[in-house]
Amino acid sequence: MVELQVVLPDESATMPPERLAELAVAAEELGYGTAWLPDHILPPGEFGSEYGGVYEPLVTIGYLAARTTRIRFGTSVMILPLRNPYVVAKQAATLHRLSGERVVLGVGVGWTETEFAAVGAPFRERGRRTDESLEIIRGLFAGEDRGGVFEPKLRAPLPIMVGGDSAPALRRVARFGDEWQALGLDAPSFAAAVAKLRAQTDRRVTVGSRLHWFGPDSELDKAVRLGTELTAAGAETLAVFFGDHAHTEDRMARFRDAFGLGHVW
Repeated sequence: MVELQVVLPDESATMPPERLAELAVAAEELGYGTAWLPDHILPPGEFGSEYGGVYEPLVTIGYLAARTTRIRFGTSVMILPLRNPYVVAKQAATLHRLSGERVVLGVGVGWTETEFAAVGAPFRERGRRTDESLEIIRGLFAGEDRGGVFEPKLRAPLPIMVGGDSAPALRRVARFGDEWQALGLDAPSFAAAVAKLRAQTDRRVTVGSRLHWFGPDSELDKAVRLGTELTAAGAETLAVFFGDHAHTEDRMARFRDAFGLGHVW
Protein backbone atom coordinates (compact mmCIF):
# COMPACT_ATOMS: atom_id res chain seq x y z
CA MET A 1 0.00 0.00 0.00
CA VAL A 2 1.24 3.48 -0.86
CA GLU A 3 2.16 5.69 2.11
CA LEU A 4 0.44 9.05 2.05
CA GLN A 5 2.63 11.87 3.37
CA VAL A 6 2.22 15.59 3.98
CA VAL A 7 4.51 18.55 3.37
CA LEU A 8 3.79 20.84 6.31
CA PRO A 9 3.26 24.54 5.51
CA ASP A 10 6.18 26.57 6.82
CA GLU A 11 6.04 29.58 4.50
CA SER A 12 4.49 32.24 6.74
CA ALA A 13 6.53 34.18 9.28
CA THR A 14 3.27 35.23 10.96
CA MET A 15 1.94 31.70 11.44
CA PRO A 16 1.97 30.71 15.12
CA PRO A 17 4.36 27.78 15.68
CA GLU A 18 1.58 26.00 17.55
CA ARG A 19 -0.22 25.70 14.23
CA LEU A 20 2.48 23.36 12.91
CA ALA A 21 2.01 21.15 15.95
CA GLU A 22 -1.76 21.09 15.41
CA LEU A 23 -1.27 20.03 11.79
CA ALA A 24 1.27 17.36 12.70
CA VAL A 25 -1.16 15.86 15.22
CA ALA A 26 -3.97 16.02 12.65
CA ALA A 27 -1.79 14.31 10.03
CA GLU A 28 -0.99 11.52 12.47
CA GLU A 29 -4.66 11.04 13.36
CA LEU A 30 -5.60 10.95 9.66
CA GLY A 31 -3.09 8.21 8.99
CA TYR A 32 -0.40 10.12 7.14
CA GLY A 33 2.88 8.25 7.53
CA THR A 34 5.44 11.05 7.25
CA ALA A 35 5.43 14.83 7.63
CA TRP A 36 8.08 16.81 5.76
CA LEU A 37 9.48 20.26 6.50
CA PRO A 38 11.13 22.56 3.92
CA ASP A 39 14.42 24.39 4.33
CA HIS A 40 15.90 27.76 3.44
CA ILE A 41 18.41 29.69 5.55
CA LEU A 42 18.70 33.08 3.80
CA PRO A 43 16.54 33.05 0.67
CA PRO A 44 16.81 36.06 -1.67
CA GLY A 45 13.10 36.83 -1.31
CA GLU A 46 10.42 36.75 1.33
CA PHE A 47 9.29 33.39 2.65
CA GLY A 48 6.12 32.39 0.81
CA SER A 49 5.02 30.34 -2.17
CA GLU A 50 8.57 30.04 -3.52
CA TYR A 51 10.63 29.76 -0.35
CA GLY A 52 9.59 27.62 2.60
CA GLY A 53 11.32 27.03 5.89
CA VAL A 54 10.58 29.92 8.23
CA TYR A 55 11.25 27.62 11.18
CA GLU A 56 14.51 25.66 10.92
CA PRO A 57 13.44 22.09 10.10
CA LEU A 58 15.57 19.99 12.46
CA VAL A 59 14.77 22.19 15.44
CA THR A 60 11.10 22.09 14.47
CA ILE A 61 11.12 18.30 14.21
CA GLY A 62 12.16 18.12 17.86
CA TYR A 63 9.16 20.26 18.79
CA LEU A 64 6.71 18.27 16.67
CA ALA A 65 8.02 14.86 17.66
CA ALA A 66 7.30 15.67 21.29
CA ARG A 67 3.65 16.28 20.39
CA THR A 68 3.13 13.06 18.43
CA THR A 69 3.77 9.34 18.82
CA ARG A 70 3.76 7.52 15.47
CA ILE A 71 4.24 9.77 12.47
CA ARG A 72 7.74 10.13 11.00
CA PHE A 73 9.31 13.53 10.37
CA GLY A 74 11.77 14.48 7.67
CA THR A 75 13.33 17.36 5.79
CA SER A 76 12.19 17.91 2.22
CA VAL A 77 14.72 18.85 1.50
CA MET A 78 17.56 20.13 3.66
CA ILE A 79 20.10 22.05 1.57
CA LEU A 80 23.01 19.96 2.72
CA PRO A 81 25.96 21.87 1.16
CA LEU A 82 25.02 24.91 3.28
CA ARG A 83 25.75 22.98 6.47
CA ASN A 84 28.50 21.20 8.37
CA PRO A 85 27.89 17.46 7.84
CA TYR A 86 29.21 16.50 11.28
CA VAL A 87 26.71 18.83 12.95
CA VAL A 88 23.88 17.58 10.71
CA ALA A 89 24.70 13.96 11.59
CA LYS A 90 24.78 14.80 15.31
CA GLN A 91 21.48 16.67 15.12
CA ALA A 92 19.75 13.95 13.10
CA ALA A 93 20.98 11.11 15.32
CA THR A 94 19.91 13.03 18.43
CA LEU A 95 16.43 13.66 17.01
CA HIS A 96 16.15 10.04 15.94
CA ARG A 97 16.84 8.86 19.50
CA LEU A 98 14.62 11.45 21.17
CA SER A 99 11.70 10.83 18.81
CA GLY A 100 11.72 7.07 19.13
CA GLU A 101 13.45 6.53 15.78
CA ARG A 102 11.01 8.58 13.67
CA VAL A 103 13.38 10.79 11.65
CA VAL A 104 14.21 10.80 7.94
CA LEU A 105 17.10 12.98 6.77
CA GLY A 106 16.01 14.34 3.39
CA VAL A 107 18.71 16.20 1.48
CA GLY A 108 19.27 18.06 -1.76
CA VAL A 109 21.88 20.27 -3.39
CA GLY A 110 19.88 23.52 -3.49
CA TRP A 111 19.15 25.77 -6.42
CA THR A 112 19.30 29.44 -5.32
CA GLU A 113 22.75 30.84 -6.09
CA THR A 114 22.01 34.04 -4.19
CA GLU A 115 21.34 32.09 -1.01
CA PHE A 116 24.67 30.28 -1.31
CA ALA A 117 26.44 33.63 -1.70
CA ALA A 118 24.61 35.03 1.33
CA VAL A 119 25.95 32.29 3.61
CA GLY A 120 29.39 32.13 1.99
CA ALA A 121 29.01 28.69 0.37
CA PRO A 122 30.37 27.95 -3.14
CA PHE A 123 27.39 27.36 -5.43
CA ARG A 124 29.38 25.67 -8.20
CA GLU A 125 30.71 23.06 -5.77
CA ARG A 126 27.36 22.12 -4.25
CA GLY A 127 27.13 18.71 -5.94
CA ARG A 128 30.60 17.62 -4.84
CA ARG A 129 30.10 19.02 -1.36
CA THR A 130 26.78 17.18 -1.03
CA ASP A 131 28.38 13.87 -1.98
CA GLU A 132 31.26 14.42 0.42
CA SER A 133 28.84 15.34 3.20
CA LEU A 134 26.70 12.26 2.59
CA GLU A 135 29.78 10.06 2.72
CA ILE A 136 30.69 11.55 6.10
CA ILE A 137 27.14 11.23 7.46
CA ARG A 138 26.79 7.66 6.23
CA GLY A 139 30.11 6.81 7.84
CA LEU A 140 29.14 8.30 11.18
CA PHE A 141 25.79 6.51 11.14
CA ALA A 142 27.58 3.23 10.37
CA GLY A 143 29.98 3.63 13.28
CA GLU A 144 33.10 4.35 11.22
CA ASP A 145 36.04 6.00 12.98
CA ARG A 146 36.02 9.63 11.85
CA GLY A 147 38.60 10.90 14.30
CA GLY A 148 36.40 11.15 17.37
CA VAL A 149 33.54 9.58 19.30
CA PHE A 150 30.13 9.89 17.63
CA GLU A 151 27.08 9.65 19.88
CA PRO A 152 24.26 8.90 20.12
CA LYS A 153 24.86 5.79 18.06
CA LEU A 154 21.90 4.63 16.02
CA ARG A 155 19.76 1.91 17.59
CA ALA A 156 17.68 1.67 14.41
CA PRO A 157 18.44 2.79 10.85
CA LEU A 158 18.05 6.49 10.15
CA PRO A 159 16.91 6.67 6.53
CA ILE A 160 18.45 9.18 4.14
CA MET A 161 16.11 10.54 1.48
CA VAL A 162 17.59 12.21 -1.58
CA GLY A 163 15.41 14.57 -3.59
CA GLY A 164 15.59 15.47 -7.26
CA ASP A 165 15.34 13.73 -10.59
CA SER A 166 18.37 14.92 -12.54
CA ALA A 167 21.00 12.40 -13.62
CA PRO A 168 23.39 13.48 -10.80
CA ALA A 169 20.54 13.28 -8.28
CA LEU A 170 19.67 9.73 -9.34
CA ARG A 171 23.32 8.72 -9.06
CA ARG A 172 23.35 10.24 -5.58
CA VAL A 173 20.25 8.28 -4.61
CA ALA A 174 21.80 5.07 -5.93
CA ARG A 175 24.95 5.65 -3.90
CA PHE A 176 23.60 7.04 -0.64
CA GLY A 177 19.82 7.02 -0.51
CA ASP A 178 17.35 4.82 1.30
CA GLU A 179 14.47 6.80 -0.13
CA TRP A 180 13.94 8.97 -3.21
CA GLN A 181 11.48 11.80 -3.72
CA ALA A 182 10.74 13.15 -7.19
CA LEU A 183 9.11 16.51 -7.84
CA GLY A 184 6.92 17.60 -10.72
CA LEU A 185 7.08 14.40 -12.80
CA ASP A 186 4.15 12.85 -14.60
CA ALA A 187 3.67 9.10 -14.37
CA PRO A 188 5.65 8.09 -17.49
CA SER A 189 8.59 10.32 -16.52
CA PHE A 190 8.47 8.96 -12.98
CA ALA A 191 8.53 5.37 -14.21
CA ALA A 192 11.47 6.14 -16.50
CA ALA A 193 13.40 7.75 -13.62
CA VAL A 194 12.70 4.75 -11.37
CA ALA A 195 14.05 2.43 -14.06
CA LYS A 196 17.24 4.51 -14.31
CA LEU A 197 17.62 4.43 -10.53
CA ARG A 198 17.06 0.68 -10.25
CA ALA A 199 19.66 0.08 -12.96
CA GLN A 200 22.30 1.84 -10.83
CA THR A 201 21.90 -0.01 -7.53
CA ASP A 202 20.88 -3.34 -6.07
CA ARG A 203 20.06 -1.74 -2.72
CA ARG A 204 16.44 -1.39 -1.65
CA VAL A 205 15.38 2.22 -2.23
CA THR A 206 11.85 3.40 -1.50
CA VAL A 207 10.63 5.58 -4.37
CA GLY A 208 8.04 8.31 -4.20
CA SER A 209 6.98 11.67 -5.49
CA ARG A 210 5.83 15.04 -4.27
CA LEU A 211 2.67 16.69 -5.60
CA HIS A 212 0.38 19.52 -4.55
CA TRP A 213 -3.21 20.56 -4.17
CA PHE A 214 -3.48 24.19 -3.12
CA GLY A 215 -5.64 25.60 -5.89
CA PRO A 216 -9.43 25.62 -6.07
CA ASP A 217 -11.51 22.69 -4.93
CA SER A 218 -12.08 21.77 -8.56
CA GLU A 219 -8.42 20.70 -8.77
CA LEU A 220 -8.81 17.97 -6.14
CA ASP A 221 -9.75 15.38 -8.76
CA LYS A 222 -6.71 16.35 -10.82
CA ALA A 223 -4.38 15.88 -7.84
CA VAL A 224 -5.96 12.54 -6.91
CA ARG A 225 -5.69 11.35 -10.51
CA LEU A 226 -1.99 12.26 -10.63
CA GLY A 227 -1.42 10.44 -7.34
CA THR A 228 -3.20 7.36 -8.67
CA GLU A 229 -1.17 7.43 -11.88
CA LEU A 230 2.10 7.81 -9.97
CA THR A 231 1.16 4.90 -7.72
CA ALA A 232 0.45 2.75 -10.77
CA ALA A 233 3.87 3.80 -12.12
CA GLY A 234 5.57 2.46 -8.99
CA ALA A 235 5.40 5.24 -6.39
CA GLU A 236 5.48 3.83 -2.88
CA THR A 237 5.05 7.20 -1.19
CA LEU A 238 3.14 10.35 -2.12
CA ALA A 239 4.03 13.59 -0.32
CA VAL A 240 1.33 16.25 -0.77
CA PHE A 241 1.62 19.99 -0.17
CA PHE A 242 -1.75 21.56 0.59
CA GLY A 243 -0.85 25.25 0.58
CA ASP A 244 -1.79 27.76 3.24
CA HIS A 245 -1.94 26.44 6.79
CA ALA A 246 -5.51 27.65 7.24
CA HIS A 247 -6.72 25.07 4.71
CA THR A 248 -4.23 22.26 5.28
CA GLU A 249 -6.14 20.23 7.88
CA ASP A 250 -9.35 20.17 5.86
CA ARG A 251 -7.52 19.34 2.65
CA MET A 252 -5.53 16.54 4.29
CA ALA A 253 -8.79 14.85 5.22
CA ARG A 254 -10.47 15.44 1.88
CA PHE A 255 -7.49 14.27 -0.16
CA ARG A 256 -7.12 11.14 1.93
CA ASP A 257 -10.79 10.29 1.53
CA ALA A 258 -10.82 11.06 -2.20
CA PHE A 259 -7.67 9.02 -2.74
CA GLY A 260 -9.35 6.11 -1.02
CA LEU A 261 -6.43 5.33 1.25
CA GLY A 262 -8.04 5.40 4.65
CA HIS A 263 -5.92 4.90 7.75
CA VAL A 264 -2.60 3.13 7.20
CA TRP A 265 -1.88 2.22 10.81
